[in-house]
Amino acid sequence: MSTLDQLLEMGFDKSRAELAVKKSDGLPDAMDWLEKTQDTPLDELLAEEESGPSVQKVDDGTVAMSLVCNECNKKFRSQGEAEFHANKSGHTDFAESTEEIAPLSPEERKKRLEELRERVKAKRATQAEIDKEEQKRNEQIKRKATKESHELKEELQRKEQIKEAAKKRQEKLDEIEAKKRIKAKIEADKEERRRKAEEAKAAREGRAIPAAAPAPAPAPAAARPAATHNEARLRLQTSGGNVMKTLPADTTLFEVAQLLQSENGLTVTKFVQNFPRKVFEGNLDLGKTLKEAGLVPSAALIVQ
Repeated sequence: MSTLDQLLEMGFDKSRAELAVKKSDGLPDAMDWLEKTQDTPLDELLAEEESGPSVQKVDDGTVAMSLVCNECNKKFRSQGEAEFHANKSGHTDFAESTEEIAPLSPEERKKRLEELRERVKAKRATQAEIDKEEQKRNEQIKRKATKESHELKEELQRKEQIKEAAKKRQEKLDEIEAKKRIKAKIEADKEERRRKAEEAKAAREGRAIPAAAPAPAPAPAAARPAATHNEARLRLQTSGGNVMKTLPADTTLFEVAQLLQSENGLTVTKFVQNFPRKVFEGNLDLGKTLKEAGLVPSAALIVQ
């Protein structure tokens, strides 16, 4: 199997693997080159390949056996090794040398190859851990965003419920006022019919038409102090202890829940009253005012 085939089997990119084969002398050198240049863009590597380091030729007609870097005196067996050194060190002054570098023995090649494979394996394992941590952070960010979105949605729903409860309360007040107006109109019509009947009867009997008597003022009720109960004193039993609140009687249970959330950080799903036993939960119950729920003038509630 060729060096290129072995690199491709290990999972290296084909373009980089082909360049590594050209830049090195055998599989160990190729893997070393790939590891050193893995963070360098392929375009830059190709541009460096085209330019290459400058190499001074041997002038006396002898055969060059190696290359030497005139800047650090390191010797290299092949053009690929010299180019690899140039890429890594930035050195550009090279010359041919008649000194032969002994090739690696099979045992040395095998040992070096194993070392390079272990280094690649360790680097990939490290990258896998980095990717895993990055994925974990992304999931945490996603969960946090989902939670915040859910909390915002719940907050909007609570505000909508409070708004709806206030609307229903106003509709009920408007209905009461409308009934009062209808009742007053019926009474006025009855009084008008009675007056006309009296006038007709007086005309038939030849009597003078009696003047309309003013409606008698209603008798004053017996003096008695009226309990208005415009406020409710609540003892709210929470997981963090008792909370005492004095609120207007027309405050809804939704508004009480909202108050506990803003002031005490509590998320309320229901209120429980032990004596008498009552459970207030859901839109219908939580839309009631404290007076409608029978919690005026005072009550004790368990917050859940």
